[in-house]
Amino acid sequence: MSTTTIRRAVRASQAGLLGARQLADVVRHVAASQADWLTRVRLNPAGRWYEQLHIDDSHEVWLISWLPGQETGFHDHGGAAGAFTVVLGALLESRLVGPSASGQVIAKPIRPGAARSFGPRYIHNVRNTAVASLAVSVHAYSPPLSAMTRYELTTSGLVPLGTEAATAWSAA
Repeated sequence: MSTTTIRRAVRASQAGLLGARQLADVVRHVAASQADWLTRVRLNPAGRWYEQLHIDDSHEVWLISWLPGQETGFHDHGGAAGAFTVVLGALLESRLVGPSASGQVIAKPIRPGAARSFGPRYIHNVRNTAVASLAVSVHAYSPPLSAMTRYELTTSGLVPLGTEAATAWSAA
């Protein structure tokens, strides 16, 4: 991913952190530059494949491929704002709306070209529900991820399972 491509998308905020709307602009811009990322996509039957395309002090950008049935599980982003867009296939995003003990799970399909952006306290699960097709997505976070907490959805709401430091996935 060329640094120039990323800088164009965030030129108004080069020195600071990016908000959810700015991150949505970043993922749309990267997604539109298919020649920069398409040949990097890999498939991993053991779990989602991902590659960090860009990182600086303000944000990072990831490319993720999803085989049928692969999902993230409920997780947060360690206090980072974020955005993602689907570039191939479709994903289903689930999140809890309302109080964590009595909230309702809302699931929304995210199709190619659609982007989701969110603030620093957002918790969701993303899944490729397709039976036979892969999905590819572009994600951006600001500040760059330092940790993520994983959650289990129980009848009592979301229960934290543990927190992973960025070193758990950044060397992949």
